[in-house]
Amino acid sequence: MKRTTIFAEEYILEALRDVARKEQVSLSSAVREALVEYVGRRRTTGTAPSFVGIGRSGRKDVAERADELLWTASRVARKR
Repeated sequence: MKRTTIFAEEYILEALRDVARKEQVSLSSAVREALVEYVGRRRTTGTAPSFVGIGRSGRKDVAERADELLWTASRVARKR
């Protein structure tokens, strides 16, 4: 861990002190937690969301054949 100095408006520091008091942690701990949350929300990993590929069919031509595949699927559904 490395020590640093920050400048913040007094109202923000007071709100952070209130949070630290309520959660019974040090002001430093509350600041670290706030920074982790702030950075975590803004970090982009460049990876796709976990649900991408969940319905993977194994076929590589689905995009090109989407209309044909949907038409076939709708005809099969109507026969039921």
